[in-house]
Amino acid sequence: MSHLTASGGKNDANDAEAICEALTRPNMRFVAVKSESQQAVLVMHRMRDQWVRERTSLMNQIRSYLHEFGIVINQGRAALAKTLPLVAESETLPLLFRQSIADLADRLTDLETRITALNKRIESWSKQDSTAKALLEVCGVGSVTASAAVATVGDVSVFKNGRQFAAWLGLVPRQNSSGGKTQLGAITKRGDRYLRTLLVQGARTVMLAASRAQKSTQTTPMFEWIYKLQERRPNNVVAVAIAAKQARMLWAIMAKQQRQDAQGLST
Repeated sequence: MSHLTASGGKNDANDAEAICEALTRPNMRFVAVKSESQQAVLVMHRMRDQWVRERTSLMNQIRSYLHEFGIVINQGRAALAKTLPLVAESETLPLLFRQSIADLADRLTDLETRITALNKRIESWSKQDSTAKALLEVCGVGSVTASAAVATVGDVSVFKNGRQFAAWLGLVPRQNSSGGKTQLGAITKRGDRYLRTLLVQGARTVMLAASRAQKSTQTTPMFEWIYKLQERRPNNVVAVAIAAKQARMLWAIMAKQQRQDAQGLST
């Protein structure tokens, strides 16, 4: 943390001034210090995020090359995996092109193997950590989201309630208030983008489960809330609303688990 003055940049004097100023502000929030275990989990997630992005980029690259030769395929890994063997066996395509696609396919297979192995490692850690294991009980939260939440948050006690946690993730509406009038806009998108994205993806999974439950007349209070929200809001807004609710639920579980762990250590 540094305080940049109008006439200077970062130095020891400005850092000391910033620390003194922070101590005089009781409402200032501080970033919790993460444990070595949490930092190690975050390294796995950063690797996973990078490899998933690389896989998506490589798939788009292969798809664009195939399109140049008149081969148009649907989006998704399944369609691409089904098409690549046919391209390799097609004698109507130039040999150099087939060799190039084969090299890209090998790279894609390598990425798939690495991501799968990393997902298993993350899943194993989530089942061993008491807090992450408790988060798995939330609908739409898998081992990736649970472990990312535990590792990213650090000390959950820095947040007074679940709404503060959701705001930290950028899942609350942006406010533009003046003259006693409050205007709410889109979500702020502040905070950790990776964890926010995982929650929104999980929310879409919950929406899919709610849709299937509606057809089979097996609903839950959570699903009923989603149905009512879908009647007046588009799906993207509903997904964000579910993600915000999930964030508050995650905070409640992590706070409870942290208190239980503290009591266990003290006895």
